[in-house]
Amino acid sequence: ANKPVVFEVNKSGQVKSTETYTPGIDVESPVVVLANGNTASAAEVMSAALKENGRAKLVGEQTFGKGIVQTIRQLAYDNGGVAITVQRYETPLHNDINKSGIPVDIESKDCTSDDALTCIPKEAFGK
Repeated sequence: ANKPVVFEVNKSGQVKSTETYTPGIDVESPVVVLANGNTASAAEVMSAALKENGRAKLVGEQTFGKGIVQTIRQLAYDNGGVAITVQRYETPLHNDINKSGIPVDIESKDCTSDDALTCIPKEAFGK
């Protein structure tokens, strides 16, 4: 309980923290998160929280690196829109993942199997 999940930092530098509420039902079983270059945004936030809080190993390939929050503003006369960045995410260890992503603990590249378990090396489940 009370472990950081994500920090949201606005353009003024104000930080909002989101933390866990309870310790969880099972905190002993190994957890492995399979990621690749398409793992982005909220999936990255969750992956970083699990990894940096020591709850899971991240396996696969480095994540995409979308660590910002944007809002879309419509342009007049239906001429499209503009994406405005309003804040950035920081991981529990205050890493800024934008444009860099999250490095994995165990690399497993180019897995094309439909069965995710075949992409995860057995050592990922060890303690």
